[in-house]
Amino acid sequence: MKIQIRTAVKEDCARMMELIKELAEYEKAPDAVTVSLDHFIESGFGENPVWWAYVAESPSPSGQGNEIHAFALYYIRYSTWTGQRIYLEDLIVTEKMRGNGIGKILLDKLIEVANEKKYNGIMWQVLDWNEPAINFYKKFKDVQFDSEWINCSINL
Repeated sequence: MKIQIRTAVKEDCARMMELIKELAEYEKAPDAVTVSLDHFIESGFGENPVWWAYVAESPSPSGQGNEIHAFALYYIRYSTWTGQRIYLEDLIVTEKMRGNGIGKILLDKLIEVANEKKYNGIMWQVLDWNEPAINFYKKFKDVQFDSEWINCSINL
């Protein structure tokens, strides 16, 4: 199967939301996705986008266009100590396509972007019980797992 990586466009958002909901199911939080499609689109493609993404696709079995199997959605995080880096919000590969190297291709693309833009790295979170994801990330050179920091948030 020929996988193609490209920058996400507005028309990809509905499929991306399907994959987000699939991830929420996998992470045992099916009701946690509360963002509307309109808000998602506005946040990525409105006047002041706050996220960017790459999608992985292949020709549809029907021969009608391409089918999106995965995406990597990110934004820029700023550290007062080290400067800018990519924050990988989600790297999602649909369940039926996992194990085909698509996640690696997407993460390699983000590494390329970070290098081109002279960011100081990429960071993300992974659930401590998600062994397949943890094992996937361990394959990357210089990946570090940080047990020192505690996640905090305020929901409004």
